[in-house]
Amino acid sequence: MLVSYQWLKNYVDIDDLSAEDAAERLTRGGVEVDMLHIRTEGVEHVVVGYVEECSRHPEADKLSVCVVDTGSAKRTIVCGASNIQAGQKVVTAEPGAVLPGGVEITTTTLRGQESQGMICSLQELGVEQKLVAKEYQDGIYVLSDDAEIGADAVAEIGLRDTVLELDLTPNRPDCLSMLGVAYEIAALLDRDIVHPDTAHKESAEHTSGHVSVQVDVPKDNPFYGVKVVKNIVVGPSPQWMQNRLTAAGIRPISNVVDITNYVLLEYGQPLHAFDLDRLGSSEILVRRAAEGEEMTTLDGETRTLSSEHMVITNGKEPVALAGVMGGATSEVQDDTTTVLLEAAYFQPARVRKASRQTGIRSESSIRFEKGIDSGRVEEAAERAASLLETYAGGEVLQGRVEVDHRPSENKKIETSAGELNGLLGMNLSEDDILSIFRRLRLPASAENGVIIVEVPTRRPDLEREVDLAEEAARLYGYDYIPTTLPSGVTTPGFLTDRQRRERRMRRFLESSGLNEALTYTLTSREHSSRLQLHTLPGKVDVSLPMSEERSTMRTSLLPQLLDTVQYNRNRQINDAAVFELGSIFIGESGGELTKQPQEKTVLAAAVTGWWDTHLWQGEKKKADFFIIKGVLEGLFNELGVASAVEFVRSAHTELHPGRSADIYLNGVYAGFTGQLHPSVEKEWDLKETYVFQLDMDLILSYDAVSVFYETVPRYPAVTRDIALVVDDGVPAGKVERVIKEAGGNLLHDTSLFDVYQGENLSAGKKSLAFSLVYLDPDRTLTDEEVSRTHDNVLKQLEEEVSAELRK
Repeated sequence: MLVSYQWLKNYVDIDDLSAEDAAERLTRGGVEVDMLHIRTEGVEHVVVGYVEECSRHPEADKLSVCVVDTGSAKRTIVCGASNIQAGQKVVTAEPGAVLPGGVEITTTTLRGQESQGMICSLQELGVEQKLVAKEYQDGIYVLSDDAEIGADAVAEIGLRDTVLELDLTPNRPDCLSMLGVAYEIAALLDRDIVHPDTAHKESAEHTSGHVSVQVDVPKDNPFYGVKVVKNIVVGPSPQWMQNRLTAAGIRPISNVVDITNYVLLEYGQPLHAFDLDRLGSSEILVRRAAEGEEMTTLDGETRTLSSEHMVITNGKEPVALAGVMGGATSEVQDDTTTVLLEAAYFQPARVRKASRQTGIRSESSIRFEKGIDSGRVEEAAERAASLLETYAGGEVLQGRVEVDHRPSENKKIETSAGELNGLLGMNLSEDDILSIFRRLRLPASAENGVIIVEVPTRRPDLEREVDLAEEAARLYGYDYIPTTLPSGVTTPGFLTDRQRRERRMRRFLESSGLNEALTYTLTSREHSSRLQLHTLPGKVDVSLPMSEERSTMRTSLLPQLLDTVQYNRNRQINDAAVFELGSIFIGESGGELTKQPQEKTVLAAAVTGWWDTHLWQGEKKKADFFIIKGVLEGLFNELGVASAVEFVRSAHTELHPGRSADIYLNGVYAGFTGQLHPSVEKEWDLKETYVFQLDMDLILSYDAVSVFYETVPRYPAVTRDIALVVDDGVPAGKVERVIKEAGGNLLHDTSLFDVYQGENLSAGKKSLAFSLVYLDPDRTLTDEEVSRTHDNVLKQLEEEVSAELRK
């Protein structure tokens, strides 16, 4: 909502308050002012000029040479506007003036003719092109004849103003009007409200002699009323009204249309003016549209309607889409003489549905959707009739024709000082509370400790006692609510064991060089079956998907992470390392969903490009299988489950057959890791990419091994290196496991430091070199003890994996 501060002054006395101060008061009172727009800030030396002479430029057909009286001097100005004429009063920027955008006006020469200033259009004064009245969009702005020569032209057309841009919450539709904002500022300052003048003369003719009204849907349209104004002369609206409309972001059109828009902004009540002669009948029928019925709206578009939409008809054909937009057939035009003025109350839900389904978002629909003041519909109509009489020469017919099904009594809410103070933690007296409600113009009375508040129709957001508590708090001032500490016994919050382990996991992965990603939980049906942890019984489809790309709940995190890597690669970011901890969703077999889908927590990552670069030292390290495996080993160690984890060669069809592994925890499948299969990389247009995906519900449910600290060994260790020849298909991990089991308590550590295949080895064989460290922390080992244990290791290796010492 855009609020002209100069216009706001018409309803409440705030001359002693700057726009900045008013904005601060409103924001502190719960109506946030998001921004202040100072119109024509810094514009000076722009005055009212009188065009005494106007002749064609001798060197240019599209230029005119004007002699302009600015009050202080007569200036020769070259003007290119097509509508410039002698005898006009115009906006004149004298030499030295600065216009919006930093344009400085100087004396210059145009085609050999000296120009001592500039005759301005509204656009050159900072008014947006779309907000300029049609007759002035391609030329200069012409002031009224009573404008004083030499006066401040910016003030003359009302541009010395500040516009408050309100950021309203959905529960405050009352502030979508100038009167609503005036009520707020008046309550905050405890000042009176000046209501608009609705007085007008009425002819002897009665409206009922020209039109009848029938409402077939009273639930959707509780009130519908019309007035008739005859002998209208359509023309431009007064300058002050045009300025107020443009300040609110509405383009002036004609006096009749501008008046309905003006009242919409003033009261928050949408009105519509029909040309009665073009209406096609003297009957107004409000009904639901027929399925497939068509009508042409004011924007020239033909709309296909449904039975969910409500229309205003002439008894047969639709002439307006109720609450949204009028029809083209009954539009007010330049030759209109008789206006049928509609003022109605439509149910918000019905208007909202029509607005969304037709794609029309208008100032009227916005207000009807949020809820208007149902008690001021007639007053708004009378205000419009008064303005039509004054500024369009209209003759207002007597009375209204209306159908009224509104509730006869306003809602009442009961509360008490004790209950409000209990909600707010304050100590307001009953008199204080009644004073606040008086300032808010909420009729309230107190009897035997009970405060009864009558809710006016302009405040549909007040429904319960807590709403009254909020009103009391914001008027009293949020800053003045006392601070208190919680009383009684409090229990400090803490993290569960799972939450702590998840945080440790995130910290470890981030410190390892991976970045956390958050991706969509919705994906396409095609992607939902890719790179899964397990073969799942079924998927979970969305009943009303946004698109095919977001039609199914994900069953794997990797497709979305690969989309993220691809997105970065398409933008020349070739090095990426991302992980996500999130949920996958498992449906029932057969595609039927008779209960909530099963939700599992999964950890996944994708790494591609350079893992580490030290250009100064000439070092680079590309991501590979052993890096991603090393990250996982570090993660398992951080979670305290490393001793129970085993990596086994994987047969996953979407992973590289020689660079992938399945992960088991105590013999139970827990996930996989490895390079994507080249065909999958090609599908996503990726270079070598390494991934992993883990079942975190399984891993986090495993009891972590406690950390034990040992003293630094006081006795020497004995190291033996062995090179073993084994079949190519024997995993190094299996060989290492045999060594550890055979080494017993004396084997302190073992590590693989070399793998060799090639010359001097038979086909199908490989050499694995291990370093074995023997140690007893309590004593020095003898050669005999070490040799006995080492011989047992070699024997077990020969028996279990057919290993031979390499010679």
